[in-house]
Amino acid sequence: MGHRISKVYTCTGDDGSTGLGSGERIAKNHPRIETMGDIDELNCAIGLMLSDAINQPIHEIFTDIQHRLFDLGGELCLPDREFINAEMTLKIEHIIDELNATLPALKEFILPQGDSSTAHCHLARAICRRAERRLVSLSQQENINKHSLIYLNRLSDLLFVTARIFARDASTEESLWQTAIKRKPETTTNKK
Repeated sequence: MGHRISKVYTCTGDDGSTGLGSGERIAKNHPRIETMGDIDELNCAIGLMLSDAINQPIHEIFTDIQHRLFDLGGELCLPDREFINAEMTLKIEHIIDELNATLPALKEFILPQGDSSTAHCHLARAICRRAERRLVSLSQQENINKHSLIYLNRLSDLLFVTARIFARDASTEESLWQTAIKRKPETTTNKK
């Protein structure tokens, strides 16, 4: 295989445009490029999360996911291609089921905090949700692979469960959300 990147700077984007794999040039703030940027940021956030993680099976799971996120970026760069498929989402669902089975049930929302790996995982989850929203926006303007949307949706669920796994492994108690809104007491009325 030849060199994919032979020169780091090309100056071709100095006018505010960038090239797709098809050779088409579009604005750097085009919804397609914004979506690619969010997916890139998500991949970086997962890398940051993995820099803390000592759980080897989870490290392997998310290294594979980083490759799939590059595939998703490739789909966006080459609009006529589809790399993400239903089997990739099913794989994530099986992992979620296995991990979640080892955790206590939640009755309240939890705060996105904890040790470093837990907090980084929550941050990656929030970025994943933003990337998903961007992809939804793009899908309302252009044709996109529906499996990519489902994949991102499931990935955010996996990141949530993984944050809980990290908290458990670090023996960190999860902080439950305590609303400041007072609930109205239930009242009964007697109708005569």
